[in-house]
Amino acid sequence: MSAPLNRTTVSRLPAELRPSVDPAHLRTGVVHFGLGAFHRAHQAVYTEHAGEPWGITAVAPHSTDVVAALREQDCLYSLTERRPEGNRTRIVGSIVGALAMGPDAKAVDALLTDPEVTVVTLTVTEKGYHRSPLTGGLDTDAVGVAADLAADPAGPLTTVVGRLAAGLAARMRAGAPPISVVSCDNTADNGAASARVVHDFVRTSSWPDRAAILDRMAETVAFPATVVDRIVPATGEADLAAAREALGMPDALAVTAEPYRQWVLEDSFAAPRPPWERDGALFVPDVTPYQLTKLRMLNGSHSALAYLGAAAGLTTVAETMATDWGERLVRALCAEVAPTLPAGGPNPLAYADDLVLRFRNPAMRHLLRQIATDGPLKVRERWLPALRELRARGARTPVLELALAAWALHAAPEPVPALLRGAGAADLADDDTLTTAITDRLPALRAGRVEL
Repeated sequence: MSAPLNRTTVSRLPAELRPSVDPAHLRTGVVHFGLGAFHRAHQAVYTEHAGEPWGITAVAPHSTDVVAALREQDCLYSLTERRPEGNRTRIVGSIVGALAMGPDAKAVDALLTDPEVTVVTLTVTEKGYHRSPLTGGLDTDAVGVAADLAADPAGPLTTVVGRLAAGLAARMRAGAPPISVVSCDNTADNGAASARVVHDFVRTSSWPDRAAILDRMAETVAFPATVVDRIVPATGEADLAAAREALGMPDALAVTAEPYRQWVLEDSFAAPRPPWERDGALFVPDVTPYQLTKLRMLNGSHSALAYLGAAAGLTTVAETMATDWGERLVRALCAEVAPTLPAGGPNPLAYADDLVLRFRNPAMRHLLRQIATDGPLKVRERWLPALRELRARGARTPVLELALAAWALHAAPEPVPALLRGAGAADLADDDTLTTAITDRLPALRAGRVEL
């Protein structure tokens, strides 16, 4: 058994495999909630390339296993870019600490009140915000949220919203400098959404100084919106074996990703931040055009490929794109939703061309079942706003109807109206013309046929 990856063994690797910074020269300036593969392949890479002294302490909301594995490797891990011409692997060194949110609650709060920490980033998926589908605010009746509101804020909390709100409250009480909270999840208006649930938690709490905390947060905590983009498949045994071969040592936390990545951020930070623009991050006054383009074209196409590919008995995005309908589906969906996109973002036709190339990448093995998770949340964000807007204009929506039929087939044997209500779309559920059009698509899909 070869020696595991750590700060000692990494020094033995060729220069092209080693991190671009020395982790020993970094300090925690960023706290990140969500220790998944996407963060390790995206924000952690941008932060590493931002240079010294910016380091990340990553907080795992639930899994203690990933924290233990990261600590065992001195917070080092490999990233392999799956390129058509061949894989490219190297070690990422920007993470300098790993904490488990529950067991390490005091350490997390200590960082959130540390004046040296000026940025908090989040990748906790759409469901991690516990938003009410009716109001868009915090769902205070959700089991985890209700328990956190009743708990001692200094003790272990079960939701990221609760832990973040408690930590920010402690920072406000300590009079620490301003800080920015940066949501990196695929949620429309993710900055405003994260601000609202955090403020709602404080407002609903029983803390006697909650009004003063909210007033100070309004002055010293910014919630800039962002758009993040990189396809990061779930790591499999073959990926771990490939990383071991490339490094000559085992890496329990290896991640893989496509070569493409993008990060667009609203330029409204309240405090110092890493110079992510050094690695190509784009700072703009308004991310909305980029956000809607990604949600409705990329994420929307991804979900459509996932559900229709599953109906056809396929496994990966690349396999789905290799069918006689895969590329046509992507282009047709992009063309259908393009009229709903605001000016000021990417060119829709060029964006669709890029999507086809990215989705076709034969080196990628992005599992359809991974994309198909959390269906009601994703459908609500990715398809339904465009569907409403198009139908209000009297436009036809055959591709979205087909995609919704595939989701209905995948989700449950419930009637289509019930599924739409479960996704917070009672208005669409009551549209008989729409639900009939979706239902009429089901027989062909049950037979494994995708008919554009």
